[in-house]
Amino acid sequence: MKNILLSITLCFFVQISFAQNGKNSSKGKSGKAHQNHKMENKKMLRHVVLFKFKDNATADDVKKVEDAFRDLPKKIKQIVGYEWGLNNSPENLNQGFTHCFFLTFHSEEDRAIYLPHPDHKAFGAVLGPFLDKVLVVDYWVKE
Repeated sequence: MKNILLSITLCFFVQISFAQNGKNSSKGKSGKAHQNHKMENKKMLRHVVLFKFKDNATADDVKKVEDAFRDLPKKIKQIVGYEWGLNNSPENLNQGFTHCFFLTFHSEEDRAIYLPHPDHKAFGAVLGPFLDKVLVVDYWVKE
């Protein structure tokens, strides 16, 4: 319970910090901070994917999956934003999920093109032999 309360408190302070930095940095009429603020105001659909790999997946197997996922934005134009990372939370609440991939689409129609896209299906074939579990959450960005 202490970990949950600590996490909620930390998230609250981080959000306040980002909000204050965003207000201060977007006052100017030029520069990257202003452009990022403009991007944040656009309607964006986020597609969050978490992977838990099988225990017998080697480092080379996992690297193959990472590289294949990294190539998708070059192949599927509907992906307008992409980032990924490895879990490093000290809370130990990840339930074995180690990889988080974060894609952005402008619309549900773009996501509907992405999901059955041949390059996405080919990625699934690379991933399949090494995947234990997957968790997917999609949401519209709210301010």
